[in-house]
Amino acid sequence: MATLTKTHCFHCGDICITEEIKQDDKSFCCNGCYQVYSILINSKLGNYYKLNPHPGDTRKIADKKFSYLDEPEIEAQLISYKDNRKTIVSFYIPAIHCSSCIWLLERLNTINPGIIENRVDFLKKQVDIQFNQQQISLSEVATLLQSIGYEPLISLQDVVKQNHQAKDNLLPKIAVAGFCFGNVMLLSFPAYFGLSAADKHFGTFFSLLSILFCIPVVLYSGIDYFKQAYHNLKNGVLNIDFPLALGILVMFLRTLSAYVFDLGEGFADSLTGLIFFLLIGKFIQKKTYYHLSFERDYRSFFPVAVQVITDELKEISVPLEKLKQGDRILVKNQEIIPADAILLKGDAAIDFSFVTGESEPVRKVVGEIIYAGGKQTGSAIELEVIKPVSQSYLTGLWNNEAFVKPKQDKIKTFSSRVSKIFSIALIIISVGTLLYWLPQNWQLGLNAFTAILIVACPCALALSTPFTMAAALSVFDKNKFYLKNTDVVEQLAAINSIVFDKTGTVTIAGENGVTFSNDLNNGDKEIIFNICKNSTHPLSQKISSFLGSQKAIKIEEYCEIPGAGMTALVGKELVGIGSCFFVTGQTKTNAQFPEVHVKIGERYVGYFAIRQKFRPDLDKILTDIDQNYQTYLLSGDTDQDAEALSKVFKKENLLFKQSPQNKLDFIYKKQQNNTRIMMIGDGLNDAGALKQSDAGIAVTDHINNFTPGSDAILDGASLHLLPKFLRFSKSAVKVIHYSFFISLSYNLVGISIAMTGQLSPLIAAIIMPLSTVTIISFTSIATHLAAKKHQLIS
Repeated sequence: MATLTKTHCFHCGDICITEEIKQDDKSFCCNGCYQVYSILINSKLGNYYKLNPHPGDTRKIADKKFSYLDEPEIEAQLISYKDNRKTIVSFYIPAIHCSSCIWLLERLNTINPGIIENRVDFLKKQVDIQFNQQQISLSEVATLLQSIGYEPLISLQDVVKQNHQAKDNLLPKIAVAGFCFGNVMLLSFPAYFGLSAADKHFGTFFSLLSILFCIPVVLYSGIDYFKQAYHNLKNGVLNIDFPLALGILVMFLRTLSAYVFDLGEGFADSLTGLIFFLLIGKFIQKKTYYHLSFERDYRSFFPVAVQVITDELKEISVPLEKLKQGDRILVKNQEIIPADAILLKGDAAIDFSFVTGESEPVRKVVGEIIYAGGKQTGSAIELEVIKPVSQSYLTGLWNNEAFVKPKQDKIKTFSSRVSKIFSIALIIISVGTLLYWLPQNWQLGLNAFTAILIVACPCALALSTPFTMAAALSVFDKNKFYLKNTDVVEQLAAINSIVFDKTGTVTIAGENGVTFSNDLNNGDKEIIFNICKNSTHPLSQKISSFLGSQKAIKIEEYCEIPGAGMTALVGKELVGIGSCFFVTGQTKTNAQFPEVHVKIGERYVGYFAIRQKFRPDLDKILTDIDQNYQTYLLSGDTDQDAEALSKVFKKENLLFKQSPQNKLDFIYKKQQNNTRIMMIGDGLNDAGALKQSDAGIAVTDHINNFTPGSDAILDGASLHLLPKFLRFSKSAVKVIHYSFFISLSYNLVGISIAMTGQLSPLIAAIIMPLSTVTIISFTSIATHLAAKKHQLIS
């Protein structure tokens, strides 16, 4: 039974605005939510609703068909394993958001016995499913997920699998180094505290065991340092890998010679400990947000298959790669146009913000060309393909050399700048010491030479950057700012100019500020709401959302004229809602924003102005940033917001109607004048600029959405923290500078002892771990205090 009371849906929690479906004393906002509830109850999975209140997402979205997944070519590209008994596939499911989702998705076999096993990766919003293809097909698996409210998002990028990363064997190397380090430390304790003459043979045996433990650490765990040092020297590059590899090699040879020639204890404990801590630092440095994609391209938006209309007027699913010139395709509301095509039928309102940055939908008439990448925002339209996907405007734009070329003059990190100087100084000091001692005592000179290389091994310097940056990344993460790697922190600290995009960056994508020119009484609100809710036009939907829930009233003779407006009969009054000319018969030419006019009977009520909604506290953000940075705004949109934006940007720094190439060229020219520039944008139209800039930040209100190749992803809700992020990045770099001086102090003490040729393994075993622990402790505490100072943590 349908009623008109205001209640909340038991499944998704949305307000039941238009009708309420009752079942088992529970309310549902739509038939889709009710169907999901029925499936779960019939499958004895009612506990889903006990884990979280209203755990499901709304099911008002139109159903989509997955028949194209039964195409052998597409299926082969999606599945990761297949044999006679099981098939394994991974689906990205955006609706995963809570523990109820995990609980339900891991019990799919209860709903369909063809599902063998499945696991959910919450961070990636991904479910890995094993199923028996004799009992259930791939398309049926996707349909099952859709039926319970977890529709998989399958894009073209899922079937074009490139750039697979090689298997990372860093963890096994850390495990080997840690195991050997622990054992060597235990074996070294007798030597530290001294052995009696009677027990000397135990010391020799322990030394042999220590050497045996060193071999896998050097040849397996530490081999990459030798490879990197050799590769860099071969290419004429001198960085921190060289002194590290040299220090490891000398320590190993000294330890081996100490045992062979019975010269006392070697440096086995220092050697294994050094490699273990270095690998820990490397692991932390490589750690990033694997559930986020920093390198997505246009294919992550494109569907795998499209609906093609045959000569018999039937709709069939065709893989995108098989779409050819002359095909007639059907594109529904909110779907991307996959290829350049001519409009044949329907009311086309195309959102090109993904490609050009233009925020308002562009009207197209029958016979016009619509370029790939636009999104239809109204009812379904029919088009004829004039170019295959591989030759479309969007593909050509993305493959343009300007968008894929590597960054020029990338900002060098502090570690890379210092390591070259450090390496040269180390060689000069060690060789100078050797030459000094050779005429007097060659054995002492050799000991001093090797001792300098051991104690001056820049382990603390190599650890200061990764541990500082790891702590900084943790702070950024808590504030919804996700950096691609640790180098980005130093890139942020070095910039002196910032370029903003407008649509989706300083404005909120998909949100508009709706205002009405006059006061609306409750009766007028009810009339306008009930008429607008029948339209799929984006402006009508914004007005409905602005008015909120209103009492349902009877309307008759509803009629929508594409590109003009709507009429309906309410009681005895004819209501007109639409453009100024449609409603009043007059043309308005000076409108700065989209306007929707309203006339009820013979009474002109007023108009709705649809403005873009700016980010909260935008003026405060720009005022704060302008104190230390030069700011610009580059937009592909028109200058309709120029007056409002001129209050926060200098007028000469506001540039509108900028193409993707214009944005890239602007940043490149600034860089030629020694400007370190950061680009903050969102869509494909910003991709080239993001790549060219010294630091590219993609702003998004949904972190798993499309993000062009960027250095960082910033949640739109955290944009107001940008000034604090920039100040904190500078503080993090200062922490690295201070830690370097601490490391240098330890090195000066160690080198001064080593130059005398009297450096014992015991002193090395004290100095090297002590410097490492000091650096790690200092960087962690200092970074935490810096974050607290800038109010990024409590």
